[in-house]
Amino acid sequence: MKYKVAILGATGMVGQKFIQLLDKHPWFKITSLAASEKRIGKIYGDEVNWVVSSDVPKGIRDIEMVALNPKDVDADIAFSALPSDVAKNVEAEFAKAGFVVASNASAFRMVEDIPLVIPEVNPDHLKLIEIQKRNRDWDGFIVTNPNCTTIVLVVSLKPLMELGLRCVRVASMQALSGAGFPGVPSLAITDNIIPFIKGEEDKVENEPLKLLGKFDGQKVIPAQIKVSASCHRVPVIDGHTEAVWAKFDKKVEVDEVRDAFESLKPLDLPTSPEKVIVVREEADRPQPRLDRDEGKGMSVVVGRIRKDGDNSVKYIVLGHNTVRGAAGASILNAELMVKEKYI
Repeated sequence: MKYKVAILGATGMVGQKFIQLLDKHPWFKITSLAASEKRIGKIYGDEVNWVVSSDVPKGIRDIEMVALNPKDVDADIAFSALPSDVAKNVEAEFAKAGFVVASNASAFRMVEDIPLVIPEVNPDHLKLIEIQKRNRDWDGFIVTNPNCTTIVLVVSLKPLMELGLRCVRVASMQALSGAGFPGVPSLAITDNIIPFIKGEEDKVENEPLKLLGKFDGQKVIPAQIKVSASCHRVPVIDGHTEAVWAKFDKKVEVDEVRDAFESLKPLDLPTSPEKVIVVREEADRPQPRLDRDEGKGMSVVVGRIRKDGDNSVKYIVLGHNTVRGAAGASILNAELMVKEKYI
């Protein structure tokens, strides 16, 4: 048996990536594509500006798009690729109507009773689901994944928590696909770096505290670390690269940090990579063009691990922003919910 799934916001770049990754998925079958009012009743293949691969999957091309309304959607799980301002109302309506909503949108990420989850980092935060349903009198529920830059960073930070992590500084070099399609105008980004992405630094500084926090049975107690971020858009198509400075409450060595990265275990789920963190030893890696597809885009890649004082290290981490950082993250969350019998 396959679970029926819908894509909310099916024509955008992340919506397209959901379709690409869910095509032939062993557990999930796409049964509904929901989009904006102007596209209701139109054929997906005729309407979409398909940019994530060579062509729309055959089984999807002829699907008639429906409204962003629970009454029009035939599915068990709704994957949300909606803009945050739209998601705030639509996702709540779907959860209220009994749907499982696996959301890539930011609207509910920091809400106290909504799980913000990376399966290898904080799977126990799914316990918020029952609290959420009780608080809101919903038949369904919402589970969110973090911002794409946050996911890449936090996957690398999780194993460092055991070494006494206390302070993190990060400078991101973020791919163009993170801005969606058509995204940043070519004349703005060609031969250029844009040192500001609206709202990004707040997400990168705050979401890790919830993700790395402890669930006390009722709520998440934020992690007692400090994160400072500077975020930048660079002329790369896919793959967010981040330079990280990590400070600990005791002396650490490079070998300890490398071993910690390699200790993070994958989950037994269809979308899980064989290695969650791949450590590169080459002096000039990771690089987006060479490393973003590691683990079919679901691994993060770390390199250039160096001392930065007795209690500090610095390193580079890279992840595919529309796979591990977006659609793949929501799909992995849904797979975990199936495994843990929330679905």
